[in-house]
Formats: sequence, C-alpha cells, structure tokens
Amino acid sequence: MTPAALDGGAKYNRVMLKISGEALMGDQAYGLHPPTVERVAREIKAVHDLGVEICMVIGGGNIFRGLQGSAQGMERTTADYMGMLATVMNALAMQAALESLGVYTRVISAIPMDQVCEPYIRRRAVRHLEKKRVCIFAAGTGNPYFTTDTAAALRASEMACEAIFMGKNVDGIYDSDPKTNPDAKRYADITYDDVLRRNLKVMDASAIALCRDNRMPLVVFALSEPGGFKGIMAGQGTYTIVHD
Repeated sequence: MTPAALDGGAKYNRVMLKISGEALMGDQAYGLHPPTVERVAREIKAVHDLGVEICMVIGGGNIFRGLQGSAQGMERTTADYMGMLATVMNALAMQAALESLGVYTRVISAIPMDQVCEPYIRRRAVRHLEKKRVCIFAAGTGNPYFTTDTAAALRASEMACEAIFMGKNVDGIYDSDPKTNPDAKRYADITYDDVLRRNLKVMDASAIALCRDNRMPLVVFALSEPGGFKGIMAGQGTYTIVHD
C-alpha cells in the first residue's frame, strides 16, 4: 500500500536512507571529501524540508572495510569493530554538514561512546524522528559479522520506516554492470526473492531477507543525480523498487 502523500508531495512520511562510505569520497581514493559531504547533506535537507522524517545509515568503506582487513590477515572481529568506528566518523561528518544547513541531527551509536554521540535506545530515537531530527545510526548493529546493509534493514524496521532508500552511483538495479555492459537491463521493479535467486549485488543476503520478512520496500536510485532524492520521494525519476 502506498502511503498518503505529504503536503510537499512526498509519498512517504518516514524513510531510511542508506549510503555507502564511498559516496562521501568524491573523486578521492580514500577518506572524506567535504564538498561531496555538503552536497549529499543538501539532498537530504531538500527532502527533510518536505516534512519527511529521515534516518540514515552510512557505511565506512571510505575509511576502513572490515572484510578487506580480514582478507589481509587481520582477525575478523577486530577488523569489523574498526569498520564500525569508521561509520561513526562518517556519521559525525554528515551531522556537521546537516547542522551547518540548519537541520537538527542526532548521531546514535550501537557502541556506547557518550562523549561524541548517543547510545541506541529505540524509543528515544523514535522521539527524535517525531521532532523532525535526522537520526544517523552509526556503528552498524554493534556486532561483528553484520554489514551496514543489515544495520539499515534492522533500524528501518525498528523505526517503522515506510521504505529504505539506497543511494548508489547507478540509477537502479541492473542484470549486469552497466559500466562495462552498455546493453545491461535495468529493472523497474523486482521481488526480493528474485534479487536473491539472481544474486544481484544490491544488499547482502541477510539484509535482503530481513527486508523481505518485514515487507519493507527498497528503492535503489542514483544519489549522484542533483535533486534525485527529492524527485524519487515524489515517485519521479529513474529507480528500481524491490518488493515482496
């Protein structure tokens, strides 16, 4: 069922935005690119100004990726915790960018670190959203062996979000890599079971299964498109929707 549109034209009242850490790198090979962080923050503000309640999960791959550390010989649990700390750094950067635009924001960490962000308490986080504060959930689920994709699916379900919006560098899900195959086919919509069966790399399998089991729509779109997030919220533009 499609939620009733808000006064500003948005089709959803509360959403989860999941972006990768690499989305904040710009043209760099590593780290944060402040102009890119500011551009993404403006995209979020445009949707927030419609009255949409927004929560976020940002990956940490621009700083440290647990799986890569593990592949290079580091003990997996330690590598994953380092990756979780990288997501906190990205969350704080996004908080600073949003608040410079006048958007009240809370960084909420699954790993307690009271001097820099709030601990995760579900009812408090829901109250922040009701007060129109953007909530950025950091440190994944707080557990190793789980990705930020799974954290986004989990927090979206806990916050009673109406959809997960996944900002990518392509405008949807394709049957092959559109960067290397000019004949790649984009799906306008697809089921979660088909995503798993065709092994389409949009989210890890546990996150897809969690979305499917909770009947959570997933919208995949190009975050690099100026005004794209706001347009997608109104059902405009190019995207893929994954449903049950």
